[in-house]
Amino acid sequence: MKVKGRRTGHCYAGTGRTVKRAWCTGRIVVLCVAACLLMSSCQGVRKEEEKKSIRIGISLYRGDDTFINNIRSIIEEKAKEYERESGIKVTLDIQEAKGSQNTQNNQVERFISLGCDVLCINPVDRMDTSLIIDKAMTAGVPVVFFNRQPVEEDMNRWDKLFYVGVDAKETAVLQGKMVVDLYRKQPEAVDLNGDGVVSYVMLEGESSHQDSLIRTEWSVQTLKDGGVPIEKLTGGIANWERSQASALMEQWLEKYPGRIELVICNNDDMALGAIDAMERAGAEGISVVGIDGTTPGLAAVENGKLMGTVSIDKAQYAGAILAIAAGEASGWESEPELELEEGKYYQCPWQIVVKN
Repeated sequence: MKVKGRRTGHCYAGTGRTVKRAWCTGRIVVLCVAACLLMSSCQGVRKEEEKKSIRIGISLYRGDDTFINNIRSIIEEKAKEYERESGIKVTLDIQEAKGSQNTQNNQVERFISLGCDVLCINPVDRMDTSLIIDKAMTAGVPVVFFNRQPVEEDMNRWDKLFYVGVDAKETAVLQGKMVVDLYRKQPEAVDLNGDGVVSYVMLEGESSHQDSLIRTEWSVQTLKDGGVPIEKLTGGIANWERSQASALMEQWLEKYPGRIELVICNNDDMALGAIDAMERAGAEGISVVGIDGTTPGLAAVENGKLMGTVSIDKAQYAGAILAIAAGEASGWESEPELELEEGKYYQCPWQIVVKN
């Protein structure tokens, strides 16, 4: 695989109250995360009265989401690194809400009753985080939201609320750029029947997820802006899931035989589901693009099944979640080189990945 048009994205500065904005290079990005996780060596020796252990409650919207599982595994790795470097024991209590906001609310209540120092929440419903925030504020427990950004009104309720994610518009633009670049170099690779129009289908995530809405809009807009003549055949919501995407793609292949030339997917799992259906139907030559850079997604790029993906820096993503959580739990005794917008938002870098 190779990286095309590598971009590191935005990093934002400010540890709580001081705000500044900066552009980070890939090297600085790595140093940022390292500094966050190795806080004991960044800014000096911790005070003896400081806590010797921290407990972090983590609730995932679903445990079978490939990207979220990647992040979970890396958080666990980073927690062990933090323990080794800081001498502070980290206990992670990780739960899965299985798509139920009520279940997640109960998990938050349990975390607080167990004495968790900080919560890391991947919300089931980003529009319905008020109860989580109420409970956390009452108990004085900071919250690091990730992957699904609560509405601005909720985020502004308290200065102990944080969010880690990616710029959905930029990832969608890069996804569209992959197709634009290919069309300009080899139009026949995307316009399979040579009629001068690229006929596509769209696989979307949840209808209420901000990333899904933005990725859908801007991937297509980038194709239009790039001069690719496109025609939408159909689209559907597959809720980020491989099996749902596979079922939809199977229907579309039957409904539009020989007409689908491009499949645009809001994430890699749905892209892989589309590929599953294509393989069952014996459909060849259709270009499929994804977003996330999951482990199976990157493998699919390498073996030529997936045209390309926009890969998120998952190590930095997970590292930022843990760094903010550990900093809040320890009272920020050591100031990390972690940059936040408005003292609460962190956006991770991304890059285009296509096969060599």
